[in-house]
Amino acid sequence: MSLSDSWTAGQSQIVRVSAAEAVFQAIRSAIEGGQLTVGTKLSSETALAAQYGVSRSVVREALRSCTALGLTETQTGKGTFVIASRASSDLVLGQFSARSLMEARPHIEVPAAEFAATRRSTEQLEEMRGILTLMAEEDDPEIWVNLDAAFHGAIARASGNGVFESVVNDIRDAMVNQSETINLITGRARQSDAEHLVILDAIQRSNTKDAGLAMATHLSAVDTALSQIMGATQA
Repeated sequence: MSLSDSWTAGQSQIVRVSAAEAVFQAIRSAIEGGQLTVGTKLSSETALAAQYGVSRSVVREALRSCTALGLTETQTGKGTFVIASRASSDLVLGQFSARSLMEARPHIEVPAAEFAATRRSTEQLEEMRGILTLMAEEDDPEIWVNLDAAFHGAIARASGNGVFESVVNDIRDAMVNQSETINLITGRARQSDAEHLVILDAIQRSNTKDAGLAMATHLSAVDTALSQIMGATQA
């Protein structure tokens, strides 16, 4: 073995990150490293996009995750400002915290999935299947998280319970922000795709028990990812 081969064998694999994750990590590091202090106004989305050589949508995704971690705040008409030097111990998802959201969702979405297994129509089943097909093919994180929320909303509608449907609609924006931040930091999108397929399969088979279990398993995995993120912010 040559010296080059010996050196190569000892190197760890290079992990590919998305453009949004790279921008997010750069901004977060600058804030936590003191280069961007509390009170600092960040450059405009257009300026940041030019600085990092990415699209404005990529910058928006990164900034939303910084806001979710409690590092920045965007004020309409004024811009985005640094409001903390360290990430919060909980994610800020609009009017709800991540912990509040995850404590509530199992009590809403597990029974919704169970009811959907026996109440869904053929058209509703096709709608859910179509959403998952689009998600599996989607590379744009912003579009994916909106499809994710649409899938959960479709299940709530298929449950035939107006209360479940209304509540899921009310927390839709928070669910989008949650998924976006989790995927950006932990890269869970493809795993979520697989978990969604298990939920859909149970609903298609009209199996109440399996539908509830599949949804509970999915939400537990999301909760684990959130706990890892919040644990890392406290380290």
